[in-house]
Amino acid sequence: MPLFPNTPVEKMTEPYHRRWWALLVLCLSLLIVVMANTSLVVAAPDMTKDLGLSSSDLQWVIDGYTVPYAALMLVLGAIGDKYSRRGALVLGLLIFAGGSVMGGLVDETQLVITARAIMGVGAAIVMPATLSLLVAIFPRAERATAITAWSATSGLAIAAGPLAAGWLLENHAWGSTFLMNVPVAVLGVVGALLLVPPSKAEGMGRIDYVGGLLSMVSVGSLVYATIEGPHFGWGLGPIAAAVVAGVGLLAFVAWELKHPNPMLNVRKFTERPFGGSMTAVLFFFFGTFGSIYYSTQFLQFVLGYDALETGIRLLPLAGAVFVGAAVTGKLAPKLGVKIVVGTGMLIGTAGVFLLTRIETGSTYTDFLTPLLLLGFAIGLSLSPATDTIMGSFPEDELGVGGGANDTALELGCALGIAILGSLLATSYKDKLTDMVGGHLPAAAMDTAKDSVGGGIAVAEQVAKNPQGGAEQAQTLLGAVHESFAHAIAHTSLIGGIIMAAGTMIVIAVLPGRTHGAKEAEHTVEDQAETVNA
Repeated sequence: MPLFPNTPVEKMTEPYHRRWWALLVLCLSLLIVVMANTSLVVAAPDMTKDLGLSSSDLQWVIDGYTVPYAALMLVLGAIGDKYSRRGALVLGLLIFAGGSVMGGLVDETQLVITARAIMGVGAAIVMPATLSLLVAIFPRAERATAITAWSATSGLAIAAGPLAAGWLLENHAWGSTFLMNVPVAVLGVVGALLLVPPSKAEGMGRIDYVGGLLSMVSVGSLVYATIEGPHFGWGLGPIAAAVVAGVGLLAFVAWELKHPNPMLNVRKFTERPFGGSMTAVLFFFFGTFGSIYYSTQFLQFVLGYDALETGIRLLPLAGAVFVGAAVTGKLAPKLGVKIVVGTGMLIGTAGVFLLTRIETGSTYTDFLTPLLLLGFAIGLSLSPATDTIMGSFPEDELGVGGGANDTALELGCALGIAILGSLLATSYKDKLTDMVGGHLPAAAMDTAKDSVGGGIAVAEQVAKNPQGGAEQAQTLLGAVHESFAHAIAHTSLIGGIIMAAGTMIVIAVLPGRTHGAKEAEHTVEDQAETVNA
């Protein structure tokens, strides 16, 4: 048995014998790229204080990762298909580790944002590579189980990121939350070389780089406009980005429709299994990530939990993900994708709506049921939707399939955090202005309205000011807490309505088992005809 697997998957006459160990490497690689987003949530207060970040700076420290991550996955997945999926995984992990080292050592805002962008590029290579390798390595009979493990890892990272970061922040500076990625990435590289076999598409034609460029411009501009516009106003930059995104999308569709070997066959969106599953991933992560984003802030800023305590309190969500994953493994083959995914989205929508009950006196217990429902819904829905998406692509387009799935996932996360975060900020600002407007100096009021953290900081300053005192500080702090609780309830109502609309669309689009089987059969026949041609 060779130390390094060197027989390509495509040339193996039987399933790769170390495929479950390879799956462990793929899940480990996925874990750190998802944790890179979730861990920053609990590190943000320390970073804000140390670097003197404005709300705009903090937003771009977070989203400097998101823009390249979402924009590049489709084209980088195709490049991995063409040249080497394992090579793409290794290269992505090395780039990710390099960005993590930079982020952990620098102490200037712009350099931190640059480091996050480098990490985003690495993640955009890693994530579609993990999914394309998984589908290439595992035979069809085992693929659903492997994708379930992959999906559960995504859910685990939501809780593992804050927990690991919180533990480090007990005794270390915020830079440690970047540096913790490095040993895991190195372990992933070694594991990929020792346990993951080489794989690439056979007979793949020239890459459609024009389509790839149009997809990057469209998705990147859309994410940029979504982040900048709601948070900082629809000035020239966000409006121009939105226009570029719209024009770029139309140009991408027109180009792909006429190209003989398109980057992404956009006609797949007319296939109900693929279109419905992509819609499910997008809407689902819109609601869940947006809700988790502001729930975590309530735990830290209102309930006063530190980073580690917050991470511990997110563990039930991770446990619920694994329960949902175990259930979907049993139910999906019997009930079909439509029922399982639709049910998961209904449960997730219920979890978001439960957050409308949040008020000033709410405790962690009020968040526990929504977190459990959201975690269970992730475990239940993501795996069958992802399996359906990947099953829509032939073997020589697995990287593109992974890129399409992951773009929908990351775009949903970005839109959820940006749109729901903007609604949250506006609702908080309006409520606080109604409660204490005119009772604070203009500069202090501006700071308090900027964020719940800013409001708490102003209350602390009032307490230290001889003209203020503890009573006025407590009154202001109560107003900040009440305003933020009101903002969460209001935002959750809007988020729940959007999730409910998305759920109805998905249930209407996804076919039943009989129709889905016939459509899948036609898809396979079409792919076979394309290959033979």
